[in-house]
Amino acid sequence: MTTFHISQLAERAGVKPTTLRFYEQAGLLPARRSESGYRLYDDEAVERLEFIASGKHLGLPLDEIRDLLTVWEDGLCTDVRSRLRPMLLARIADAQQRAAELEAFTDRLRDALAEVDGPPRPGRCDPSCGFLHQHQHSPAPAPVEFSLRRPPVMSEPAPIACTLTGGEQAERIAQWQQLLDGAERESIDGGLLLRLPAELAGPVADLAAAEQHCCAFFEFTLRLLSGGMELEVRAPAEAAPLLADVFGTAD
Repeated sequence: MTTFHISQLAERAGVKPTTLRFYEQAGLLPARRSESGYRLYDDEAVERLEFIASGKHLGLPLDEIRDLLTVWEDGLCTDVRSRLRPMLLARIADAQQRAAELEAFTDRLRDALAEVDGPPRPGRCDPSCGFLHQHQHSPAPAPVEFSLRRPPVMSEPAPIACTLTGGEQAERIAQWQQLLDGAERESIDGGLLLRLPAELAGPVADLAAAEQHCCAFFEFTLRLLSGGMELEVRAPAEAAPLLADVFGTAD
């Protein structure tokens, strides 16, 4: 049986040692200790990390992955599938709800676009204009909002940890900087509020979901409004420098 030190296992799995320590603290990745106190892992740890990565790719929170691991340890595939099925149904329902909310907002934008593409009125736009009239005399549509937050897996706050490698982190930061170029930024309690055009809602939601999977200490709230969209990003105080590096600072 192969024995790995934490740095060796981290390199093989493509994660940082801090991530492995975080998984140990969360009850996902047990480690035995050498006589000198160093963490030691075996081949099963490699399989556990592959199992954890598979669960995260399905959008499962760490507490549900930990629950699945207790069944997986017995080695019965049928039991794992039985436990996994309701979790997947819940994720599907959540994804369908978000898709419906985004589709409703897309329909709202299409209606506004149809008005804008119609024959213009001579002179200035006034309250009798079709586009303005439609929105001023109709009930104000409620904003569409959804959040991506890390479910609590421990009684104590989780350490700041990211499962991306150094190169992947640099690529992710570049993606955020490109997407948020020109965004209006405002400081909020525990984080940052960014205002963006509504057409960026899809790319922002996709990138926020990917970010939350690898850096679970970030909390995202995306709000679709009639005039655009807002993205709230929050993180623990000790992660404030990383939040500024990735998302910028208030204007």
